Amino acid sequence: MAALLVIAHAPLASSLRAVASHVYPDCGSGLAALDVEPGMQPEQVVERARALLAELGAQEALILVDVFGATPCNAALELADGVSARVVAGVNVPMLWRTLCYAHLPLDELVARAVAGGTQGVMQIGGARRQNQAVPSGPHDQDPHHHQQ
Repeated sequence: MAALLVIAHAPLASSLRAVASHVYPDCGSGLAALDVEPGMQPEQVVERARALLAELGAQEALILVDVFGATPCNAALELADGVSARVVAGVNVPMLWRTLCYAHLPLDELVARAVAGGTQGVMQIGGARRQNQAVPSGPHDQDPHHHQQ
């Protein structure tokens, strides 16, 4: 079973861990979170992430980060070898829950489940308009081809 590490700008990582523990109270031993605080040096993030992975003690790890190219992602990429540790950016609650549900799968399949959970969890939700409210007017864009770029 792969270890799961969430690295994100504070307080997102610990908040996601709290949400995961709320729904899956038994997930604590295989999930760690690292909040990247303002002013943390990249080397500090890498060192702390390395220590958390060692504490988890798994042969494989999936590292979930918030934003591609930011400090959490760069630290994770420094640790990941692409074989026994992988990185997925764009962590959200559906991604984390899906990952926890399928944590027993091999790492390649777990990565696919994480990405599917994250992308399938993002959708536009339409609701009924409240009664007795005016219909909003159209956009105030003077360019009739505003959809073309």
